[in-house]
Amino acid sequence: MRKEFQITEDGSHTIYLPEMDEHYHSIHGAVQESVHIYIEQGLLQMPVSPISILEIGFGTGLNAYLTYCYSQKKNICVDYFSLEKYPLSESEYSTLNYPQSIFPEWAEIFDQIHRTEWELMNEISSGFSLKKIQADLLTFEFDAVPQFDIVYYDAFAPGKQPEMWSDEIIQKVAAKVKTGGIIVTYCAKGSVRRAFSSAGFLMERIPGPIGKKEILRGKKTF
Repeated sequence: MRKEFQITEDGSHTIYLPEMDEHYHSIHGAVQESVHIYIEQGLLQMPVSPISILEIGFGTGLNAYLTYCYSQKKNICVDYFSLEKYPLSESEYSTLNYPQSIFPEWAEIFDQIHRTEWELMNEISSGFSLKKIQADLLTFEFDAVPQFDIVYYDAFAPGKQPEMWSDEIIQKVAAKVKTGGIIVTYCAKGSVRRAFSSAGFLMERIPGPIGKKEILRGKKTF
C-alpha cells in the first residue's frame, strides 16, 4: 500500500496509509505516544531483568528503538521479539527521523535494528537481543517463541483490522505470557478489554497519552 510520511505534533514521524485511512502512530506525537504506552506502562513496570518482550507489529521500529534506549539507561537486559507481516524497505525506514527526535547518541542503533537479519536472534549490544519475525499474526505458530514478560499489542486498530483483535488471536497471544506478565495496548475498546480479561488478564484502564483519554494494561493472573 502507498505510504505517506507525516510529521506529528511532537516533531516525530508517523506513516499514513491512505487506503486504510490509518496511521502507524498518533498524529499528536509518535514518540510521546510510544514512550507513554509501551515504555512507561510496559517496560518500566516490570521489576525483573532480563525481560522478554513480544511486540505485535514491528512497524517503524520505534517501539524497539525506544525499548533499547530506555533499557540501556535503566540497565535492563532485554530479549525482544517482534512480528511484522510487511516490513518497511530501506528507503522507507531511512526516511524516519526518530533518532533525531530522541536519543541521537544511539542513532546508529535505529539503523542497526532495521538492518539486522529477520528470523535470527541478533545481539544489538550487550544486554539487548532482537529477533524480528516476518509473519502474519493470524497464522503464526507460537511454539517457536518463549514465554514473555511483556507484550506490546500494537496492531492496527480494531476498526481497520478486526481479525487482529479477535478472541481467538488474543487467547493465542495470552498463552505465551508468563503469570504476572504484562500486556499493554493503545486500544481501550470495551470488547478488547473483555477479550483480554477472558484470556487471563486483570485489566485496568489508565490515562492515555496526549490526544487519547485511556489505554489498557493487564496483568496475567493464570
